[in-house]
Amino acid sequence: MAPARRGVLGDAWAWEFTASARGIARRRREVAEAVRALGGDVEAVAVARLGVSELLSNVVRHVPDTRCRLEVERVADDVCVRVVDRSAEPPVVSEPDWDTERGRGLWLLREMVTGFGHARAGGGKAVWFRCPLDGGRA
Repeated sequence: MAPARRGVLGDAWAWEFTASARGIARRRREVAEAVRALGGDVEAVAVARLGVSELLSNVVRHVPDTRCRLEVERVADDVCVRVVDRSAEPPVVSEPDWDTERGRGLWLLREMVTGFGHARAGGGKAVWFRCPLDGGRA
């Protein structure tokens, strides 16, 4: 696997890589570093780490071509985390079945953040979430 390409432009970071279950911990660390650099508090870092885990896990599980782009940027007093993948299939967020082991990650994430959504991006999609840099405001 080729190393991630990282770009830092002012208040934005981006990495291009092939997602894998083994690589998610590294991406969590990189996102935590970026959120801290943007002035994010402990809660903002925790939410961003959890969210990137969920978004990348979904790429690994549901997208045949796992090459993707991870972006972190400051938007006013919030941090926006976005994963752009190569599947046009929108994410499925539904009321979870609490008796199963899977299927509640995106629902829980959506409940924890101030903004969540997706949009077409090229031949794939971008899934994103926003949370305050001062996590206590959420």
